[in-house]
Amino acid sequence: MEMTAGIALAAGAAWASGINVYAVMLVLGLLGSTGYMTLPPDLEILMNPLVIGAAGLMYCVEFFADKTPGVDTGWDAIHTFIRIPAGAVVAAAALGEMDPAIQVAAFIVGGGLAASSHAAKAGTRVMLNTSPEPVSNWTASVTEDVVVVAGLWAALNHPLVFLVLLAIIIAFTIWFLPKLWRALKQVWRSLKAFFSPPEPAGIADEPEVKSLGKP
Repeated sequence: MEMTAGIALAAGAAWASGINVYAVMLVLGLLGSTGYMTLPPDLEILMNPLVIGAAGLMYCVEFFADKTPGVDTGWDAIHTFIRIPAGAVVAAAALGEMDPAIQVAAFIVGGGLAASSHAAKAGTRVMLNTSPEPVSNWTASVTEDVVVVAGLWAALNHPLVFLVLLAIIIAFTIWFLPKLWRALKQVWRSLKAFFSPPEPAGIADEPEVKSLGKP
């Protein structure tokens, strides 16, 4: 079960990092520092008060940025370069005591899991931002925070159940992302047509003058 628990922690932390990496770091750091769980040696750095404080500060910033229409999409774009590498690193660190080949595999798979959840989150937010009201953004953001915490809890307490659920989520994401991509392209075409200047009216063709022949 130790192997299963390690894989569940690595996969869960990587997948959740694609949604909210600061929440992942904060939750793991607090659980480790308060003694509720024993972190793998390579993740013990998360228990450092400076790391917990920095993660908490950035979580607060993301809490509001993630709920503001338009700002959330810019925030997601920037965090493409943060969430995915962080997911890969956390997954590798969670299995740091195992064979180096397993650690490298965890790095690759962790990056893929973080990329999939990040793509689903960012793409869905673009779709929600076509709505003029902010309620949907708040609902989506709060739901994502709950999912991150619940996912980590399940990975730590019920690793087998979590891995089965994660496999279902991955299958759904594979099915969902192409449809989301087509929807995003349609939104982009609609926005481009809306903001494009109207085409100038064409010059009317001069009427053809027919010469009258002699009778």
